[in-house]
Amino acid sequence: MNIVVTSPSFSKNRILQKEIYRYFPNAKLNLDSKRFTKSELIEYIKDADGLIVGLDSIDREVLSHCKNLKVIAKYGVGLNNLDLDECRRLGIEIGWSGGVNRLSVAEMTLGYMLMLSRNLYLTSNQLKDGIWNKNGGFELSGKVVGVIGVGFIGKELIKLLKPFRCKILVNDIINQDSYYKKNNLIKASKEQIYKEADFITLHIPLDESTYNLITIKEMSLMKSNAILINSARGGLINESDLKYALKNSIIGGGAIDAYEVEPPNDRELIEIPNLITTPHIGGNSKEAVEAMGMSAIKNLRLKLEGF
Repeated sequence: MNIVVTSPSFSKNRILQKEIYRYFPNAKLNLDSKRFTKSELIEYIKDADGLIVGLDSIDREVLSHCKNLKVIAKYGVGLNNLDLDECRRLGIEIGWSGGVNRLSVAEMTLGYMLMLSRNLYLTSNQLKDGIWNKNGGFELSGKVVGVIGVGFIGKELIKLLKPFRCKILVNDIINQDSYYKKNNLIKASKEQIYKEADFITLHIPLDESTYNLITIKEMSLMKSNAILINSARGGLINESDLKYALKNSIIGGGAIDAYEVEPPNDRELIEIPNLITTPHIGGNSKEAVEAMGMSAIKNLRLKLEGF
């Protein structure tokens, strides 16, 4: 079997290298940490029987060149970068396990909340420039948190927030009333969350229904000190509108880990003082990388057993 891995973080991890070579000694890893253009990606994976993929877009055009491909194992949790309909049509199996990196993303999201509410991010950067700013912000405890998307990561964040005694507003397309009741959560519309929450955090997939879910229209409904967080997928928040909202004090601050174009090329956005911008590392804790990689290898093996 010709096994190919596209993800740089998987490929450079020694533990995952050892594990995949154990089962697939000739596996091709992305050891140069290459970020592929579409043509480069096609050339790299076109002869693969099995593929472990992270964030690379595997669309219809790419799949049309992969004549031997039998299995795609997802390294990570989101499937929005895979053309699932085309995979089904071509008989390509998908190996995937949900929620493998839930704690990693939830911890980072909680960190964003604390860094922004207490001015830790802003004042630390100012002090490096010689500015002594004693503004300590406000406490997270007891505030209103709006969680849009109550899946694996949303639930993990809610668990982490319990000691802070926050009022938590939740919104999801799936009915989870028993879970909400058990955890003292308040089911709310998105509009209610925009209007009432001190923190708004997104934990939803990217699709046609969620693309540019939050624009200047929604941000204009928010409190002037509201903090908006996207540690899910790029494209959920209109980045130009976010830039405008932060520069004009329409909202109080923000944090984004995923971008519509990666790496992002809007320096003006990235350099806004009260916006934390991280390089899509939410699911990349040491523990999460290893868990996602082991899961991908396991799913690849299981799916290939049928061929």
